[in-house]
Amino acid sequence: MAKAIRVHETGGPEVLRLEDYDPGRPGPGEVLIEHKAIGLNFIDIYYRTGLYKAETPFVPGGEGAGIVIETGEGVTGFSPGDRVAYCVTGGAYAERRTIAADRLVRLPETVSDEQAAAIMLKGMTAWYLLRRTYPVKAGETILYHAAAGGVGLLLGQWAKRLGATVIGTAGSKEKVELARAHGFDHVIDYTKDDFAAAVKELTGGRKCDVVYDSVGNDTFPASLDCLRPLGMFVSFGQSSGPIPPFSINLLAQKGSLFATRPSLFAYIAARKELETAAKDLFDVVGSGAVKVAINQRYPLADVGRAQADLEGRRTTGTTVLIP
Repeated sequence: MAKAIRVHETGGPEVLRLEDYDPGRPGPGEVLIEHKAIGLNFIDIYYRTGLYKAETPFVPGGEGAGIVIETGEGVTGFSPGDRVAYCVTGGAYAERRTIAADRLVRLPETVSDEQAAAIMLKGMTAWYLLRRTYPVKAGETILYHAAAGGVGLLLGQWAKRLGATVIGTAGSKEKVELARAHGFDHVIDYTKDDFAAAVKELTGGRKCDVVYDSVGNDTFPASLDCLRPLGMFVSFGQSSGPIPPFSINLLAQKGSLFATRPSLFAYIAARKELETAAKDLFDVVGSGAVKVAINQRYPLADVGRAQADLEGRRTTGTTVLIP
């Protein structure tokens, strides 16, 4: 019998309960894995609070890394002992779990278990934002909100490697300095400065080609004022609450802007795209071009405290849970 965190009713961190849990034997096309590290993400909180819907009881968590223990019928790509990682919806907050084999990727020796658990969701998010949603090119200028967060620290380095000018926002002197150490050319402390005015000044009035926004309510619609004509607004999260309904005419008024609300799983639904994303991610991490800042580690049993710290903006970089 293994242990897992289960949610029987939505609510605060107190609803995260450590319980005995039987993951079962792997079925056809499935693999049983033992976790070595588990990622912590804001989307886990959305499910815990009920903002995103899931049938209760459920095991939260969307990314992890571990070792294959057993394979089910028809699985040919993996064997017991293989080091693997994944990014799916739910089921990660457990010592062991079964998972569809076609959602797993093999880990290279250059990427550790903790690195993999910390980057599967966040790193592939950086990948699709930079390489698919708006393919960033050398010489372009981007704005990324929450620059000191897990995705931000990865994306800042990756965008800089692509030759972009990278502007970020953060909420304290410490977070500003952290972002600057991870690829950001300029970081605006939004608690002190009007970030839209600062962006206009930093760019000499040209503004940005793309804005990546996971904050939501607190940064909208000012994010639109950071874009050049025909620029793209990418909303991929809502840590401060959802963006309120707005007239699409606002995009025309602000300069014939483009706006999109992408999600990672649409970009990696096909096995080929999942493998491409993982390869690109492991290449930049394994080579050292993008460094992974694992700044917090919590025992799995303390995930309630971990989520509260994440909600309270007391974390930086990435956080991993250790089973």
